[in-house]
Amino acid sequence: MTYEMTGKTVVITGAGGGVGTAAARRFAAAGASLVLADLNAVRLEELAGELAALTTVYGVACDVSSVADVENLMAEAVAETDRIDVLINTAGLWVEGPTETMTEADWDRVVDVNLKGTFFCCSRAIPELRKTQGCIVSLSSDCGVVGTPETAIYTASKGGVSLFTKALALELAGDLVRVNAVCPADIMTPMLQYQADTYGGGDPEGYFKRLLGSYPQGEKARFITPEEVAELIFYLASPPAAPITGANISIDFGTSAGYGYE
Repeated sequence: MTYEMTGKTVVITGAGGGVGTAAARRFAAAGASLVLADLNAVRLEELAGELAALTTVYGVACDVSSVADVENLMAEAVAETDRIDVLINTAGLWVEGPTETMTEADWDRVVDVNLKGTFFCCSRAIPELRKTQGCIVSLSSDCGVVGTPETAIYTASKGGVSLFTKALALELAGDLVRVNAVCPADIMTPMLQYQADTYGGGDPEGYFKRLLGSYPQGEKARFITPEEVAELIFYLASPPAAPITGANISIDFGTSAGYGYE
């Protein structure tokens, strides 16, 4: 797709991660001004430097689990560009393991970023999005569509994102502000590598093999690329997606359709 985003401001949280970076590159190529948020200031500087030749880029260090940081992010976006047209929520964390072993710290860390962070980024961007009749696209998950074993905290957080998306879409429909979420299966990103390294029992390749073993493509199964997810996000922020709001759109090779899902 070649839709122009010149003159529009796109705020991306988790910009230093795999999907956030791919989304930043996609919107930069379309001419949007970018406000990139991440905890990793070094990564923000690198990404801003990479994209500066394409468009105007601002980096804001932000912990999305902090409402004060989120409010500062939105204020910086408006101060620098005078508008917010698109909010992309990609900041996220993963934890897995038997529910009985999970700790309060595990819950707080993951839910605060994945759900609380998404909620308050949307909340604090709404006044500006009303002015521009803009849109929100959040990164949910296949775990926000179906349950999976030993992912209860992550699944709870992403299930919350999926239903929050629907509720907020109805709330803002009269303002012509659209709200959608994309629900990917496993994406080949640093987070997936972290999962394999941390929870793979010393065998990350075996971890990857077990994940792909639940895909209906069998031996031809592969992981989704960040660029494929970014393209869907870009589409949802583009004019042809005008009728789409309140949607949780799966991008998962059909895994959440139920075939051998584990």
